[in-house]
Amino acid sequence: MKSDESEEKVQILTDINKLIHEPARLMIISLLYVVESADFIWIKGQTGLTDGNLSSHLSKLEIAGYVTVEKRIKNKKTNTLLKLSNGGRKAFEEYRMKLTQILESTNK
Repeated sequence: MKSDESEEKVQILTDINKLIHEPARLMIISLLYVVESADFIWIKGQTGLTDGNLSSHLSKLEIAGYVTVEKRIKNKKTNTLLKLSNGGRKAFEEYRMKLTQILESTNK
């Protein structure tokens, strides 16, 4: 393999979005990508994360502008509605593209 080609493959690896790449956040974003919105309890059940762990990851995704968090009252209880923002959707699509490039580069 040529040195330039090796450097390009390494660069692809280092360019991956590390905020999304973390396994728990990847699960959260992947779930929100395929639904219009979801509540906190549903995401918690799908991911198996604890309340605190899920809240922590959601905070990081919200600060990055990838997820919107809307709290409202439903049946006299707080309900947290989560949505993937347009920026989050775009970031996830770019992440998927980059991951595909990485996987394809290992076949050569």
